[in-house]
Amino acid sequence: MHHLLLLHSPTLCSSSPLPHRHLQFRTRHRQDLRYLKSLGINPPDSHSPQTLSQILSTLNYFKSKGFSDSDFPRIAFLSPHLFAPTFDPIAIEPVFDFLTLDLAASPEEVHGLILKCPHILESDPELCLKPTLDYLKKLGIKRLKSPTTLNAHLLDTRVGKLEEKMRFLRGVGFSDEESRRICGRFPAIFGYGVEHNLRPKFEYLRREMKRNGREEVNKFPQYFGFSLEKRIKPRYVHLKQRNVDGEVPLNRMLLWSDERFFKKWK
Repeated sequence: MHHLLLLHSPTLCSSSPLPHRHLQFRTRHRQDLRYLKSLGINPPDSHSPQTLSQILSTLNYFKSKGFSDSDFPRIAFLSPHLFAPTFDPIAIEPVFDFLTLDLAASPEEVHGLILKCPHILESDPELCLKPTLDYLKKLGIKRLKSPTTLNAHLLDTRVGKLEEKMRFLRGVGFSDEESRRICGRFPAIFGYGVEHNLRPKFEYLRREMKRNGREEVNKFPQYFGFSLEKRIKPRYVHLKQRNVDGEVPLNRMLLWSDERFFKKWK
């Protein structure tokens, strides 16, 4: 009897780790799922181990590039495709190469540009990013590697869309050289729509304010950056009521704070 008991006991012990390992797996699976959801990443309903493993692999790739957990909610919200279980991080390596080599951005600048516009990671460097960079450089726009919202979105804008603004300027009377200079001095112009923003502002300058639009914009291209309804019209009307509208340069009319502006022209 003693021999039988001795033989039976190890058999029981050898089978005990199986449910323990299964419990560990389930616990780790739930932890990974909670972790991903805390970052704003929602895996497909299957939640298979392979699915979570692939997404975690993508996160590790981003972390190797200097990103942290606090960065992922924004990236996942604006570019959820990057955290799909079928996504291979190798696909975006050329974008990092472009930012590092062509743009000559530091790791910190690369990190900042991508956070400002995560969609840039989904752009083709050869077809989109490099032609855009060349186009912007020819306009004389500098410091494009500085991680600003404007720079990030400019780099992610197709050349064809940039040219729309140049065509608008030429269409209202500016020469090629003037158009390039205006865009170079005020690159934010590329972020405005033509028909619902730039054209109404230019027409108001010419027709209502009775100014030489070409001359005024050449001197102060930042004019296009001010709200027509909230800034340009109210201040012009205020000056007109005081019969000084033709005497005040656009930069003083628009750049001055409300306090300074209304104190000067009561």
